[in-house]
Amino acid sequence: MAIQTVTSSASTTNPPLSGNHNGRKEMPWQRRMHSLHTRSRLQHDSQEILSREVSHATIDTSTTRQKSWWKARLFRGMINDVKRRAPFYWSDWSDAWDYRVVPATVYMYFANILPALAFSLDMFAKTAMSFGVNEVLLSSVLGSVVFSIFAIQPIVIVGVTGPITVFNYTVYDIITPRGTNYFAFMCWIGLWSLLMHWALAITNACNALTYVTRFSCDIFGFYVAFIYLQKGIQVLTRQWTLADPTSAFLSIVVALLVLMTAYICGVVGNSNLLQRYVRKFVEDYGTPLTIVFFTGFVHIGRMSSVELQTLPTSRPFFPTQDRGWFVHFWEIEVGDVFIAIPFAILLTILFYFDHNVSSLIAQGTEFPLRKPAGFHWDLFLVGLTTGVAGLLGIPFPNGLIPQAPFHTNSLCVTRQVTDDSETGEAKGHTTRVVDHVVEQRVSNLAQGLLTLGTMTGPLLVVLHLIPQGVLAGLFFIMGIQALEGNGITVKILYLCRDRHLTSPSDALSRINRKQAIYFFVAVELIGFGATFAITQTIAAIGFPIIILLLVPVRTFLLPKYFTQEELSILDAPTASPFTMESVGGNFDEDQRSLPVVAGTGADSDNVSAMNTFEDTDSVERGEASDARLRAKDLHRRASFRSDTGVGNDVGIEMQSPSVSGQTRRDGRDPGRSRRA
Repeated sequence: MAIQTVTSSASTTNPPLSGNHNGRKEMPWQRRMHSLHTRSRLQHDSQEILSREVSHATIDTSTTRQKSWWKARLFRGMINDVKRRAPFYWSDWSDAWDYRVVPATVYMYFANILPALAFSLDMFAKTAMSFGVNEVLLSSVLGSVVFSIFAIQPIVIVGVTGPITVFNYTVYDIITPRGTNYFAFMCWIGLWSLLMHWALAITNACNALTYVTRFSCDIFGFYVAFIYLQKGIQVLTRQWTLADPTSAFLSIVVALLVLMTAYICGVVGNSNLLQRYVRKFVEDYGTPLTIVFFTGFVHIGRMSSVELQTLPTSRPFFPTQDRGWFVHFWEIEVGDVFIAIPFAILLTILFYFDHNVSSLIAQGTEFPLRKPAGFHWDLFLVGLTTGVAGLLGIPFPNGLIPQAPFHTNSLCVTRQVTDDSETGEAKGHTTRVVDHVVEQRVSNLAQGLLTLGTMTGPLLVVLHLIPQGVLAGLFFIMGIQALEGNGITVKILYLCRDRHLTSPSDALSRINRKQAIYFFVAVELIGFGATFAITQTIAAIGFPIIILLLVPVRTFLLPKYFTQEELSILDAPTASPFTMESVGGNFDEDQRSLPVVAGTGADSDNVSAMNTFEDTDSVERGEASDARLRAKDLHRRASFRSDTGVGNDVGIEMQSPSVSGQTRRDGRDPGRSRRA
């Protein structure tokens, strides 16, 4: 009976088209009208259902984005980081079978160890020999081994930085007059900071990185570059008090020669001079060979009679002071244990910003990375290494600027493409673009093991032969190279350039209000000046707070003066949406309305995929990856997202290999979308 009722109701609601309800036969035009009416109703119902589904999806997406950074779902960020990267762990080792790993390892060994040793001079002099060469070397080994094996972002170089050097001797100046055990106090700072780092990682605090843009990173990078220049000058001025004027003058000359020689090597590597293999060798090994050459250069002729200040060393694998490697952290008053908490908060703020910014810059939009990033898990590892370093009585390691982006750049495989966007005589000239990055773990681990080998007796003797003037020259070259790639420097050079000789394709030329550029640069320089000035005072311990305040200034204050279009040109996300999946995407991503294909970062696999179809382009570094492997990688990443549901909070547009191939068949320049 129930079935009959339903059938009757259905028949009444939807009468048959072949007849009407009175049983009379319908005319053909009536049947057509019924058919059109039914079809229209079905289309309306399907559109309404689709609209509800789209609205529901939009609400879900917006809700997810609104809740993504402040709603603490414990351990979720760390778990998702591991899920994203775990399928690529084996390839992180197998992909190291590439020539680019060799020069990257050699370069990073010198670029990491020598500045760290120069920083040890600062701490050696200002902390009464509490930290020396072995402490700095062991700290670098700890960071490189832990992060190369366990980190989600293994290409980030971890070691002793300039800011932590300032932190260490500032704490020494504050604590030692009270008669407090310095190593025990630093150990408690490390242990408290370990708990704070873990709390931030567990509560997904790295989601706040979505608000970190180029504005904050450029200011901090500008500050770090000037720290390198300042330390180089301090090394040279120290020669006047430790040696005679002849030794001081020779140190200055050697430092300038190291600067000029290493800089010329970089220029040659990026030029079209000589054969490709020659200029690549000069670019890859120019700086290390410069250090080696000028270490022996000072022993030629009459210079051999001049006594130069060299790097102080100690016994192999022993601390600088007469103590063991394990700190007796209990040999301290209870009150001092809690006094260490404010210092630990400042250290946590510094590492939260410093390490994450170095990770962002190392995975910037200019590098077409293909493997997922993860910030929550790596912050957990930073806390672990901080606690272990405190127990060992060594400087706390964290991400290095500019070494981290230098490492990524040294792993880039580039190719020459024809630039058709220029006009006039410059039309058709070739430009070098990045094809892909050799993403692996071996180079970071290898340079760490080489650093561990440096703690042996014979190599410590070699380190003792390096003149301090050579270290000062290395400081200069690294500071200048960091300034060259900084966004503040680029804007300043644009403002100083003759506008008649400025290319109309320059992005800054699209800004109608030129005073907006001046004001934006002025704000960046004020932020840099405040950070640099406070580090020159006894209040240097609080400089991490100044750095952290740069983020809300960009997020809440600058939009009141600049339009969204101006900010999209003057500022930009530090990393691509693909890299920022771990933290919920980039800030203001929707308002920018920039298509993913216009990016130049890790999400731009479409650009890299298109470049692989440029069969006529010659690869400049290493061997270009095969197009089929890249297509397989794209498919694997897409399949991983669909299977696990990880990373779906932020929409990432990926271009399939077939689209890339179609783009090439249409004759479009693969580099054009990347430079848009």
